Amino acid sequence: MKFGVVQFPGSNCDADAFHAVSAIVRQPVEFIWHQSENLAGCDVVILPGGFAFGDYLRTGAIARFSPVMKAVERFARGGGLVLGICNGFQILLEAGLLPGAMMRNQGLRFLCRQVHIRVEATDTPFTSAATRGQALEIPIAHMEGNYFCEAAELAELERNNQIIFHYVRSDGGDADAGDREANPNGSLHAIAGICNRERNVLGLMPHPERAVELGLGSADGLVIFRSLVASLAAAESARQRASGVRAAVPA
Repeated sequence: MKFGVVQFPGSNCDADAFHAVSAIVRQPVEFIWHQSENLAGCDVVILPGGFAFGDYLRTGAIARFSPVMKAVERFARGGGLVLGICNGFQILLEAGLLPGAMMRNQGLRFLCRQVHIRVEATDTPFTSAATRGQALEIPIAHMEGNYFCEAAELAELERNNQIIFHYVRSDGGDADAGDREANPNGSLHAIAGICNRERNVLGLMPHPERAVELGLGSADGLVIFRSLVASLAAAESARQRASGVRAAVPA
């Protein structure tokens, strides 16, 4: 299996994501420059956090037109796994690979601190190693993380179980309305992360790559990277079994 970390001008969490994959979960990984349309045979593509193109216009609005995004869109449409973290989530929204939009934090301040998010579904390649209802302590660092979508989109997200993470209290309980401690940016329904209907594209505002070692304050973000590794390994085993069955069937 192989991971790719896309680098845009202004990315500043690309090295963190690279470190999480290469040094912590010990998988092959390489950087992919934003002007490339070649994903180098990657099985997972990570759009990291940062301030792509200085976040001019809107967060992710310029990065969405980088040549690499054409390849990312083809990759995602073909079932490839795409993880967008913070600015990467914003880019996925701008590209239409996930529904909704990001607004400025409700308090109009940049937020950088630990938060708690709850795993709402484990039937995705990004959460298969987690437990439903598990609360993760992971940091945020953003100015525009206030997720919003129209009522019809929200209904569809809920109907298809596409809301994968909610901001919650430290005990894992629901954030009360207006609770800026539990839902720091004011996101609609305390949404912290969503996936597409096919469940192969995930975007979340918290930074799991900054929570992979206890020295960082938490290693809870590891569950996402370990889920990806386990899911890819399971898919490869299934392919090998299927190939073996086909080879054993007489022509």
